[in-house]
Amino acid sequence: MKIATFETARLFLKPITKQDTPSYQKNFADYEVIRFLAATVPWPYPENGAEFFIEQMILPHQGKDRWCWSIFEKDNLSEVIGAIDLWRVPNPANRGFWLAHRHWNKGYMTEAVTPVMDYAFNELGFEELFFSNALGNTQSRRVKEKTGATLTGFRDEAFVDPKFIKAENWHLTKKDWMASIVNRSYNMKK
Repeated sequence: MKIATFETARLFLKPITKQDTPSYQKNFADYEVIRFLAATVPWPYPENGAEFFIEQMILPHQGKDRWCWSIFEKDNLSEVIGAIDLWRVPNPANRGFWLAHRHWNKGYMTEAVTPVMDYAFNELGFEELFFSNALGNTQSRRVKEKTGATLTGFRDEAFVDPKFIKAENWHLTKKDWMASIVNRSYNMKK
C-alpha cells in the first residue's frame, strides 16, 4: 500500500526512508527527546540506532500494519526534525511521535498529527485510537488535548528518564476527532 504524503502550512510529511537515517539519528539522539520514551529505547542512543530502527523495525512493516512519516520543515526538506509512527495494533498506543528539541513549543506536532489522524480514520479505517505519554510530558499531553483525545487513566511504566514512573492513557474516537476544532488545512498526495 502506498502511503500518503502531507503538506501543511509549515511542514512536509513523507513516509520514512533509509535516506532519512542521518538526520533522524542527529535529531533523535538527544536526551531531551528520548527521556520521555519507554525504557526499551536505549540510552545512550547507539551510533547506528536510527539505521537499525528504520531498516529493521519500520520498513519491513511500512504500509502493512505500521505507517511512519518523517517530518520536515517546508523550507528544509533535507533534515528530518521529527517523526510520527502509527500502528494498527495498540501496544499500548496506536501512535507515537518525537520532535527535535529546538522545535518544541511552536505547534509543529499538532500541525503534523492532524493529517495523520485524518488518514488513520478516513483512509485506514480506524474507529478509535489509543495514545500514551509519560506523566509529566506536558508537550505530548497538550497535543492530545488539542486534538480531542480523552484522558482515561494512568499505569506504571518505566521510561528512559527514571524520574518518570507513570504513563497517561488516552483515547480518541473517530467521532470525537471529527468534532475537534484543529485546523485541517493541509494537502495530501496519495
